[in-house]
This record gives sequence, structure tokens and C-alpha cells, in this order.
Amino acid sequence: MRYAPLSAATYREHRARFRPLLEKGGLALFHSNDIMPTSADGSMPFKQASDIFYLSGIDQEETILLLFPDAVDAKDREILFVRETNETIAIWEGAKYSQKEATELSGIATVLWTSSYEATIKRLVPQCEHLYLNSNEHLRQGNEVETREERKNAETRAQFPLHSLRRSAPIMHRIRSRKTKEEVAQIQRAIAITGKAFERVCGFVKPGVKEYEIEAEITHEFIRNGCAAMPTRPSSRAATTPACCTTSATTWCATTAM
Repeated sequence: MRYAPLSAATYREHRARFRPLLEKGGLALFHSNDIMPTSADGSMPFKQASDIFYLSGIDQEETILLLFPDAVDAKDREILFVRETNETIAIWEGAKYSQKEATELSGIATVLWTSSYEATIKRLVPQCEHLYLNSNEHLRQGNEVETREERKNAETRAQFPLHSLRRSAPIMHRIRSRKTKEEVAQIQRAIAITGKAFERVCGFVKPGVKEYEIEAEITHEFIRNGCAAMPTRPSSRAATTPACCTTSATTWCATTAM
């Protein structure tokens, strides 16, 4: 990854805020996003689902987080599932987390391969009273594409129809509104990097300069400071009309600067 992640202590604190808000016997599941396809064998850059990222720090596809505070075995109270990797995957797709690396980053002791998920969930669900499923409940979301989390939620409901269901989203909205000192420092750094980008653009803009040239200047400043590239890319039509992306640029930088 290009950015430096937050400490495992911060991710442990995030989970510690979440657990007490579950009802007794609650088991919560969080799923990563899909890698979205383009055409042929192409794919879009991966963008992790924000809630599982907030709770674990794992920025990788096919990741699952299971939180079950009342599990009989202490090893089952926090389980992280990550995609099993090998030398071929590392060569063709890039390095993936080993189980040890996932533990060091997330602070979760029990890390299994994603292939173990089905057997694990069948073993643990009979112990629980409520299944907490997550979803995107943002007021302005208008996604027409089914996410991996929505797909997995439907599979879980069909697999365990007699268990009561609860929503994780209200809990996540509540706990994510309060930032740790490390998160505040990250946001401050993101603001500083965004400021550098706009200062760079102010010295570059003049009559005749195209929007894509300005985008290139902003992207250059973001990348050289350890962030990802611009969060949005205008279409060929949109590139001819002005658009304000100050907020989205800062937000994106905040999630990738550290």
C-alpha cells in the first residue's frame, strides 16, 4: 500500500466501541467490497468498504470480519478472514496480507483464510441469538449495483432464516462520529496535503489550461505525498464544464494519507 495505516491500537479501540452496543448473543458480520470489472479481463481500482476498513484496517478484497463478543471460545470473539495468497497471486496481482501481517495491522489474533468462512459461520451461528448485518444507509446513497455485502447479507438470511436480524449501520454511524487522536492527526495531514495541491494549482492555472491538466497537477501532489489519485474522474462531457471537488478530494486524501 502507498499510505501508512493507523495503528492496531486504533482499530482495537474502534471494535471496543462497537461491541458493547450489540445485544446479548449478537454476532456481527462485515464484508469487503468487490473488485469491480470493466471489460475483457480488466478491473477498476479496488476501494474498500469503509466500515470493515474502520474496524480492521484491512484494505483488501474478499475480507470478512466476524465479531461475536459472547462466543463460548475466546478465540471466536473476533475473527478476520482474508484471501489466501501464494507466489503466483503475488506476481500477477500484487502482494496480499499473510495471516501474520493481518494480525499485526488489525490487532485481531484469530485470522483465517476466507475459504474457512462457511464452515466457521455454520459452527458459530447456532451459538448466537441475533445476526447483525451491515448495509449502506447513507441518506444520499443511490447505488444501483449490488455490493458484495448486500449479496452476502442475502445469502446469510437465506441460510439462517430463523435467527433474528439486527442492523449494524446505526451503531457504525454512532461510533464513527467520534474520532481518536490518531484519526484527527490523519485528517489534519489530509487537509495539509489538499492545501498543497490547491496552492500548486493556483500557480498553474491560466487562460487556456484544460481541466484535465489541472487534475494532473492535483494528482501529482496527492501521489507525491503518499495519497491515492483523485477520487473522481470527470467524463469527457463533464471535463468541459466546471466542477467543485474540494470536499471529496480532502475526504479521499484523509482515507489514504496515513
